Amino acid sequence: MNLCHLNKETGRGLPDISLIQPLCKELDITINELLSGEKIKKEEYQKKSEDNIINTLDYSKKRIKRIKIITIFIITLIILILFTIFIIDVKRMKDNKPVIFSTWGFKYVPPINIEENKIYLKIKEYIVEKGDNEIKYHDNAKTFTSMRVYLLEEKETYYYVYAWVMEASYYLENNVILKDSASSIPYKFKVEKINNEYKVIDSRIPRDGTLYQEDMKNIFPKSVRDDMEKCQIDGTIEKLEIEVEEQAKLYFHK
Repeated sequence: MNLCHLNKETGRGLPDISLIQPLCKELDITINELLSGEKIKKEEYQKKSEDNIINTLDYSKKRIKRIKIITIFIITLIILILFTIFIIDVKRMKDNKPVIFSTWGFKYVPPINIEENKIYLKIKEYIVEKGDNEIKYHDNAKTFTSMRVYLLEEKETYYYVYAWVMEASYYLENNVILKDSASSIPYKFKVEKINNEYKVIDSRIPRDGTLYQEDMKNIFPKSVRDDMEKCQIDGTIEKLEIEVEEQAKLYFHK
């Protein structure tokens, strides 16, 4: 079996090219005979040379083809991984969770938008202040709030924030936390930045009864309405209730 065939079948490399000529000299054979693996008659010398060249070219061609197939496979695999990560991140965004890019042990978490959080904090303060100023059934009742933001629209001089808000008042009686009142309402807030401070300058909610659907269409973008319609079944309401209850427990040291 010649060395070319041996290389293709076993995957072993040919001898170092610098050793071939000394090896042939030592064995008293030609390089052509070494590659052919046999003594070559003078009349067959040209044919054997051509066969060896063809075998070498054929091997190189197959090797290049294998490399191309492996390269295509790796690229396809990378695309599938990136696409899977993209789908996961889109789902996390819809679930109102931070997007995390993770590949081969490396993670990227987008930095928290501090300005957005400042806006949301002012909205919560606005709701609590409004709730505390309303008439309550118990003197020691305190307002707490939580919200899920569906969209923040940035305009030239202000922001629109579309959110579902849970607002509840709790009071302490006989060392037990009790609920005074509660509401679960979709809101549209208008927030301005004045002297580097955010301030809620307006808020809108849909009216009750037959006017509810009409107001929802007038107040909220369709994409927000579609997401808000799922809040009763996607766990949003339960999550907001838990957050409000936890705030009350902390406030009343329970």
